[in-house]
Amino acid sequence: MIDFSLSDSQSALRNGAKQFAEQVLSTAPKLYADKKDQRERFEATLPIYQTAVQAGIIKGQVPVPLGGASASMVDAAIVVEEFFAVEPSASITVLGTGLGLTPLILAGNPEQHKKFLEPFLKQEGEPIAAFVHSEPGGTANWLEKGAPGLQTTAYYEEGGEWVVNGEKLWTTNSSGWDQRGADIQCVVCRHAKPNEPQDPNSDPVSNILILIITRDDVKDNDPKAYEVLGDPELAGFKSAIGPHSRFTNFRVPSSQLLAKPGTGAQVVEQTFGTSAALVGAMCVGIMRSAFESALKFCKSETRGGKSPIIDHQSVSDRLINMKMRVEAARSLVWKALWGVEQVMGGKGKWENALEVCLESKIWCSEEVTKVVLEGMAVVGMKSYAEDMPFGKMLENAACLPLFDGGNVGVRRRQLEKIFQADDYEPWAATYSS
Repeated sequence: MIDFSLSDSQSALRNGAKQFAEQVLSTAPKLYADKKDQRERFEATLPIYQTAVQAGIIKGQVPVPLGGASASMVDAAIVVEEFFAVEPSASITVLGTGLGLTPLILAGNPEQHKKFLEPFLKQEGEPIAAFVHSEPGGTANWLEKGAPGLQTTAYYEEGGEWVVNGEKLWTTNSSGWDQRGADIQCVVCRHAKPNEPQDPNSDPVSNILILIITRDDVKDNDPKAYEVLGDPELAGFKSAIGPHSRFTNFRVPSSQLLAKPGTGAQVVEQTFGTSAALVGAMCVGIMRSAFESALKFCKSETRGGKSPIIDHQSVSDRLINMKMRVEAARSLVWKALWGVEQVMGGKGKWENALEVCLESKIWCSEEVTKVVLEGMAVVGMKSYAEDMPFGKMLENAACLPLFDGGNVGVRRRQLEKIFQADDYEPWAATYSS
């Protein structure tokens, strides 16, 4: 039996997330709006992040079996929607830590889980994590045979250390609050020495590894071994950061190898597969906010007429279109994450769950701008004013098809690969094979 009703615990979770968003996240723009650049705006949200830690929201991104409070992936979608309906920019920083911890959660051994997750379970301080994959030259084709592949390299040196060289970009939270690194960086590397080209005849997958890099590692290395080269200014998400950083002969203890060569690419796929559906939830939050704002306006404004403008069919038709997109998007997100939960529980195939996660990311992120623009259409010129929410919504929504694996360069091609498989069953993700 299919049931879309929330459990008592999920209702409580939603109410708590909604309260946090309205009481805490909503204050973030006042902290960062007058700052001059991306770095200053990010640092201004530190009190928001500290409150999120104290409230258990960071702990809530770690699964219950590992000491956290996350009971299910659908629960995560509920929280993400509530946050993005109120303040997407500061939410990216909070949720970026969940993304940063995902490779560790998926691939870490018990010792690594115990050691590296501990700061994120205490509900004190400001522990922050980052998933460090993207590079300045782009990574859409990073596993293409015969191509240069990742330019960030790591090799094992006698004496028990890995040595990392290379640059990374668009890696949310990776620089930490003081540009000396996040508490945890899960860094994706190609197994090679610096400036050593990839063998054009080898399978790039066989060369991918992931290392855990901590703030202590940054302290233990030469000051020039880890550098933040800059923080790109963003059109939307004005307080989030995606630093450009560089590793130079950066040494990492062998015990911090998270995924050995040949296993890292699968961890990356699982990490980005799950996050794809959560991007869908981000879209739902913005869509919902746009609909609610437009509906309120249309019910209260006559725009010089005799009755509220919702009484005009051309207006109500647009609102209907908006609401249907919100409902469809949320259902697709929940289905995708339900599928991930099934796989985590030992049921179903990862490829089936991944397919719906990809569909969720692509469809929701390409519909969210349509919903915002529909809302602007019914509100009219007033929607373009700074004191209305739609302009900021549109700035943030425009990024969603581009980040977390762009829809054109990455996500649609992942779907294409799934469709091309000889054993592909079109409806296996809906019905049992």
